Amino acid sequence: MTVDSDQDIKGLKRIGRIVALVLQEMKKHVRPGISTRELDEIGAQFLQQYGARSAPVLVYGFPGTTCISINDEAAHGIPGERVIQPGDLVNIDISAELDGYFADTAETIPVPPVGRVQQKLCRSTKNAMLRAIAAVKAGLPLNVIGKAVEEEALRSGFSILRDLNGHGVGRSIHEEPRHVPNYYNRLDRRQLVEGMVITVEPFLSTGANHVVTAADGWTLRTPDGSLSAQYEHTIIVTRGKPVVVTAL
Repeated sequence: MTVDSDQDIKGLKRIGRIVALVLQEMKKHVRPGISTRELDEIGAQFLQQYGARSAPVLVYGFPGTTCISINDEAAHGIPGERVIQPGDLVNIDISAELDGYFADTAETIPVPPVGRVQQKLCRSTKNAMLRAIAAVKAGLPLNVIGKAVEEEALRSGFSILRDLNGHGVGRSIHEEPRHVPNYYNRLDRRQLVEGMVITVEPFLSTGANHVVTAADGWTLRTPDGSLSAQYEHTIIVTRGKPVVVTAL
């Protein structure tokens, strides 16, 4: 969507804060021994407490309130009986709706003890997101996002899962622009427009550059077992610094 009123900004900030708070609450419970279903139930409880609805359930009929993906699972992991283990990388992705507005956020949480590679992967992926957000400004080409992510990936020695992208959001979970690439395409002539609402969500990997769909029909994972990390914010494009509606 494109923001055109103070009401839009307030609505986006409200649901943005909710998904951010739910993510923080779920993070507190990420530990060895808890199942992804139990973790998802915590998220569902807090979304309900705030009066918000799970966007994956609402829009796509996803079999879980949140997406919880572990290690080589990059996205759309279905909560279930899998128990979190020491050393896991747990990606929690929360998108929700309130009063007709949608917001989307995600973070990969390393479960101690984790190795140096896992720590670096998470740190670099978060840095890629922050660098990409800092590059966003109305009037610039959309590909500044992919350029910032690609520069961080190259600097840190990780690959980009090129078929996973950011997207427009606001009045639904996926809107135009449908694809906000995490790699640099100099031929992409699209512009960042003031008021545009998008997600910035790099996916870096220890080796893979694409994902495959698992047998459950939802989970996206690396084809070679490479680890993956994702960090995500929903932002509003302005003439200056973007408004990060999912930041606390």
